[in-house]
Amino acid sequence: MKPRRLASIIVKEFIHIKRDRPSLIIAVLMPIFLLLLFGYAVNTDVENVTSVVLDHSKSQQSRELVANFANSGYFNFMYYVNNRAAIHDLFAQGEAKAALVIPPDYAQQLHRNETPQVLLLIDGSDPTVARTILSAGQLIGRVASLEVTQKFVSGKGIKVEDLPGIDVRSRIWYNPNLESIRFNLPGLIGLILQNITVMLTAFALVRERERGTIEQLVVTPIKPAELIIGKLVPYIIIGFCDFLLVLVVGTYWFRVPIAGSVPLLIGLASIFLVCALAVGIFFSTVARTQLQAMQMALVFIMPSFLLSGFVFPRETMPLVIQWVGAIVPLTYFLKILRALILKGAEFRHLTGDITALTVFTILVIAMATARFRKHLD
Repeated sequence: MKPRRLASIIVKEFIHIKRDRPSLIIAVLMPIFLLLLFGYAVNTDVENVTSVVLDHSKSQQSRELVANFANSGYFNFMYYVNNRAAIHDLFAQGEAKAALVIPPDYAQQLHRNETPQVLLLIDGSDPTVARTILSAGQLIGRVASLEVTQKFVSGKGIKVEDLPGIDVRSRIWYNPNLESIRFNLPGLIGLILQNITVMLTAFALVRERERGTIEQLVVTPIKPAELIIGKLVPYIIIGFCDFLLVLVVGTYWFRVPIAGSVPLLIGLASIFLVCALAVGIFFSTVARTQLQAMQMALVFIMPSFLLSGFVFPRETMPLVIQWVGAIVPLTYFLKILRALILKGAEFRHLTGDITALTVFTILVIAMATARFRKHLD
């Protein structure tokens, strides 16, 4: 090994890196981006969980109980409803994770030195959040019961076993045993579907360009939109087969049944599939080499993994990070998957996520078509 030749190779490689500007930018900015992303997004602490209050008592005592739960920092009561159906709708839409139900005679039972039963409903589709809410609710209930006991015995000489208290009973919906697989499997379906389709189509046009066949397509009368759609259709078929495969394996091998409508799930998965494929096609129109296309795909996949709610609850992320996650299509598809598979949600519960996913799909296809038209011009 001669140092002079080695130095020449090193200089030559630096020249290539300098000429490949997109790769250089990604190589410099990606470590910083991922460091900031992991630093803010990786947070397993559960707090300020969006919650619901169904207060049938509407008394001073019931308001004090709600305040005790709110002051703990675990519960953020954003909704006050009048019936159980409203709680079910909020849970199905993913707008709330817990609900506190106070009986009508709550205050009267306390005055009669009896023990009223307060119900804490918990959305168990996310076991991490559910376990924390369950533990916090039980602890807050015991503390509130102790406060009632202390008030009652103040200045009275009675037996401890005769003292009143509060009996907080919990029920966990959708995932009573808090099995992690029931939460992870819908997310895995969405993540696998996205990663496969984006990677497949990210090389579609780049491969044509590297082989020199893109020029042959340019001189034909094929329009940009036709070429984009023509490139998408084969991958849509492949991606759809992949989706059905992982859905069947998840249902029968891991024994996670689909609680909602299967045709609705397949239809919405098709929309997401087209969206993910269009993202890959867009990368293919921007990249000049297959290496650049792969780098772009990886830069897109990593934030999707972190910010979509696949692993970490989005509620625990800073507001700015939540806004960034809101522009990731997988965020909405994961909510749809978990709502349909775990909660048995209906179309009316998913209109917001369906609308966002459809808008993203249309925008990405339009961007890919416009970008490819520039190459034709």
